[in-house]
Amino acid sequence: MIRRAALTLAAWLSAATLAWAETPVLVELYTSQGCSSCPPADAILGEIADRDDVIALALHVDYWDYIGWKDDFASPAFSDRQRKYSRAAGKRSVYTPQMIVQGTDFIVGTKPMKLVESIDRHKAAPEQVDLRLTREGDRVSIRASSERGAVGRAVVRLATYTPEATRNITRGENAGRTLVYHNIVRNLVDVGEWDGRGNFRAAVRVSEDTPVVVLIQQDSYGPVLAVGRLR
Repeated sequence: MIRRAALTLAAWLSAATLAWAETPVLVELYTSQGCSSCPPADAILGEIADRDDVIALALHVDYWDYIGWKDDFASPAFSDRQRKYSRAAGKRSVYTPQMIVQGTDFIVGTKPMKLVESIDRHKAAPEQVDLRLTREGDRVSIRASSERGAVGRAVVRLATYTPEATRNITRGENAGRTLVYHNIVRNLVDVGEWDGRGNFRAAVRVSEDTPVVVLIQQDSYGPVLAVGRLR
């Protein structure tokens, strides 16, 4: 089953769907350097990290740090985000590795076939919000408008991330392993709120060489209405 799933992912990666999509799909992976089940999910994220029709981000949680290895990418804010997602969906617990697709689909991070199905379904959905990002020096400009009328209250968020990093794990469940991580979120901040009508405009200062992702999310932890990236 693992081999078949890996082949399915490889076939999907090489298929015509690799073509650029105007509205990419957001994949959030909740992971930890201290979680022995996470490396396969980290590898899956690495396989889709450079696609143009997917924006894949790794958010490292801190609740595994107690078992002997402190994840230097982890943030309590990312653990809190995962818990708020769980509460919003009526779930009682969180786990790693977990992928959340477009804010609505909760998938075990080692299930690539489920991930492929979820991404393809969201890619086929009608565009709800037109999101445009531009950069001039250290100024990132955000423009959004609804193509289908009011979409309800939404929060606009900006993430900065590191495209790739390697860590040698010396303690905990992954002791002795050298692991490669991709699209590691370093900071995630709220830019502003939008009532979903008319236009949204904002500008944020970000270092010129820092890649950013902007997402517009309904009801804080609901569906992702739009997502964009500046590498």
